[in-house]
Amino acid sequence: MALLIDGLIILLYFIAIISIGLYMGRRDKSLQDFALGGRNVPWWAVMASIIAAETSAATFLGAPGEGFSSHTFFYVQLISGLILGRILVGYVFLKPYYTLKVYTVYDYLGVRFGNKSKNYVSGLFLFMRTLASGTRMFVPSLVMVLAWQLLTTGDQKIKSFAPDNVMAYVVAIVVITLLTCLYTAVGGIKAVIWTDVIQATLMFGAALVATGMLLHEIGGFDVLFREAPQLKTWGGYFQTGFEPHVVEAYRAKNGVDHMNAWEYVKLILAEPYTLFSATLGSMFLNMAAFGTDQDMVQRMLTASTYRKARRSLITAAVMDLPIAGVFVFIGILLFIYYKHDPTYKPAANADVFGSYILNVMPVGVRGLVLAGVFATAMGSLSAALNALATSATNDWYIPYFARARDEAHHVAAARAFTGVFAVLMIVIASLFAYAKVRNPDVRIIPVVLGIAALILGPMLGVFLLGMFTRARGSDGGNVVAITAGLAVTFFLGELHVHLANLFAPLFGVEANFKQLRGIPTVSFTWFALIGAAVVVAIGVLFRTPDHVLDAAVARAEQARLGEDKPVALRD
Repeated sequence: MALLIDGLIILLYFIAIISIGLYMGRRDKSLQDFALGGRNVPWWAVMASIIAAETSAATFLGAPGEGFSSHTFFYVQLISGLILGRILVGYVFLKPYYTLKVYTVYDYLGVRFGNKSKNYVSGLFLFMRTLASGTRMFVPSLVMVLAWQLLTTGDQKIKSFAPDNVMAYVVAIVVITLLTCLYTAVGGIKAVIWTDVIQATLMFGAALVATGMLLHEIGGFDVLFREAPQLKTWGGYFQTGFEPHVVEAYRAKNGVDHMNAWEYVKLILAEPYTLFSATLGSMFLNMAAFGTDQDMVQRMLTASTYRKARRSLITAAVMDLPIAGVFVFIGILLFIYYKHDPTYKPAANADVFGSYILNVMPVGVRGLVLAGVFATAMGSLSAALNALATSATNDWYIPYFARARDEAHHVAAARAFTGVFAVLMIVIASLFAYAKVRNPDVRIIPVVLGIAALILGPMLGVFLLGMFTRARGSDGGNVVAITAGLAVTFFLGELHVHLANLFAPLFGVEANFKQLRGIPTVSFTWFALIGAAVVVAIGVLFRTPDHVLDAAVARAEQARLGEDKPVALRD
């Protein structure tokens, strides 16, 4: 009976979210309504939607794992670069998007350079976002499988935190994805944003409840500082990368006898959580994500002015500091909790919070926190589905297949594409679930984050070229530059190694591939900077044709005179 209470809480959450999503989108009559919400969404709702979109279930359960592993707040360092990157996006990127009244950010590239640049970057976004969002669905599907195991067996202890039944994962993936797809396809961006407001509140509320419970169970702050004395000093919050223990670990791992300047550079590039990566690397990664990724930018374009969009973006960035801090703090508290009571401590650090939720939390509270997990998953998934559908419709379908069709047809197409991408994500998530079951030791998150950062970097480079130069970059030159940026980042980031180790067991090959000797290992936090730098360095060698520049000026003037009507950028 007690477990049914948790089940009812989760069921009520699903019913409420779907009902609200369907209600909010009942008046969508045009693609502008479906994709941009009529550009009249309050800035604070946009802010909450940004927070919900960037906080996936992988973050909800994975960030505590970072705190558990290091017993520090090093992970939170990344927020410093995050805030800097979003300030630059707010003051550099948003105004041109509003000036041209674009549906997708890739419309800007079509005006500034031409259709080759627009289509190449839009295609990269469709590939990257589908793969990254699909793979992330493995995490909430795992939680749903385990929650169902609790509800059906009545067993208060999860015997295995990694069930080996692939079909169980597939069923969970299908349920979560289709429920999210339902209200996203019908409601459009308004459904996404207003359900995100609820989901962001539920997510952060659940985290605060978990923090309070853990603090009480370990005995309060006195026990915390006794068991984790590093939190009394700056050493528990910041890591430069030059600390003796970091240097020694690097030397032992790489067989280095003497640390010269080049070895220190390699150390900084390889270590994901240092002040260098947290400021410079994270800044470029967030500029890429929030300036060029339609998934993140689209909600900002629903605000009435670029100033309100900027306020939403920067406020959400500041809010990320306490949010990330709370999730990492949960991990530190779990380290102390499991140290004194290892009964339910899982084998993998990434599972420490999930195991605590399922095995330790009391009835009712457990249902609330599980609903928070599903809220983070559905919030990020709904945003991705809407952005993918908008980009596919606006950037590809209308220009090449439906230029003369009416707005009702365009909205119907966007809803159909929402379903198409939902199916693709189900397939991708199921494949990763199969790979995880076949090889439990495989680390999926580095692949996901790596692929996203790999593609976002070259995308950022093209936008920087367009916004910081007046006449550099061309359609053909950008294709060359982007391809080079992808190749360099792919190789330096060891993504070829991660992918080989991920899929090798499926073909009966031992997963023991490594980077070529002598090539520095680069962590994902540097991918965006490297990719953008390569694209800009090559792109500036090409000059923008005069007729393209003249057309861009004419388009901007046309948009200015068009009042509230978006400029026709699909020619």
